[in-house]
Amino acid sequence: MMNLSKTAKINRFFLASVITLTVFGFIIFLSASLGLLAQTGASFNSVALKQTISFVIGLAVFFGLSRVKYTFFRKSALFLLLFAIGLNLLIFIPQISIFHGGASRWIDLGFFSFQPSEFLKIAFIIYAAAWIHYTKDKIKHLKWGFLPYMILVAIMSVLLLSQTDTDTLVIIAFTGLVMFFIAGMPIKHILLIGVIMCALVACIIFLRPYAMQRITTFINGGSDFQGAGYQINQSLIAIGSGQLTGRGFGQSIQKFGYLPQPTDDSIFAVSAEEFGFVGSVILIALYLLFAITSFKIGTRASDTFGGFVAIGIAVLIITESFLNMAAMLGLVPLFGIPLLFVSHGGTALIITLAAAGIVANISKYSR
Repeated sequence: MMNLSKTAKINRFFLASVITLTVFGFIIFLSASLGLLAQTGASFNSVALKQTISFVIGLAVFFGLSRVKYTFFRKSALFLLLFAIGLNLLIFIPQISIFHGGASRWIDLGFFSFQPSEFLKIAFIIYAAAWIHYTKDKIKHLKWGFLPYMILVAIMSVLLLSQTDTDTLVIIAFTGLVMFFIAGMPIKHILLIGVIMCALVACIIFLRPYAMQRITTFINGGSDFQGAGYQINQSLIAIGSGQLTGRGFGQSIQKFGYLPQPTDDSIFAVSAEEFGFVGSVILIALYLLFAITSFKIGTRASDTFGGFVAIGIAVLIITESFLNMAAMLGLVPLFGIPLLFVSHGGTALIITLAAAGIVANISKYSR
């Protein structure tokens, strides 16, 4: 095993980006959750309390994992992947799965509930990074690069499509493709994978009405203000209302009964309404700082595994977050994915901070 020399601290720019995103995201969430008062005060109290608990646990997990030597995850990569797969198989047990919004994506254990697909994202990245680490230059061969990637994505497809979670599948597949491409997978294999994935997505769009409706709404967003186009139009109204500097913290109007899911998918629109163009640029800059520092940590990692874990986590978090913002701006079809560090969802927040904690530990080691 490579001899690693430990440096004194976590990369300070990375640490600053994570802490600022987490705190700023929590502030945005608390403001957005005030919109639940238009429904019931109990909803606001319950959601705010749960997110506060997740916020505290997430930060504890971040600092805890920043102290765990990242090579531990390389040695346990297969176990972590099998564990994540096992968690997702629990979805098929009716007694503990939660059906909501037309899909079963949550597990209810009585004292708490969680979304198992969030564990799958990080387990996939860790396993893919470990595979790249051990195969090294062999990744350019069909047997060691293309086929293992396709097998991994096939497993993810079975698990996630059964949960009607196409969005997470696309993000995981894209993240893995970027990792394998950087590792040296030939362009011809990348193009073939791209064709296969596009064909799969096209089949999903044609076979699942909700997916087709997203595409139709994206193309003709202004044709049905009160129907399929309602969310995107309300989102654009909120974002436009923010103008340059925003209405001010807590002053969003759209979150009070107009904007669907103000604490979830639409939370960027609430943020843009309250903090304006300036606030939105600052938020995007924080994500970019997170991405740049994560990539820098990856390029300076002591081994291949650490480098690809840092890069994979950066790609996944940035892709998912930017797709959320782009959807609210009408630049891409609507995705049912959260704005990481910001949106409601305890599992997503804790797992995101756990992933960031692993990158923080990688930053402690240098060649």
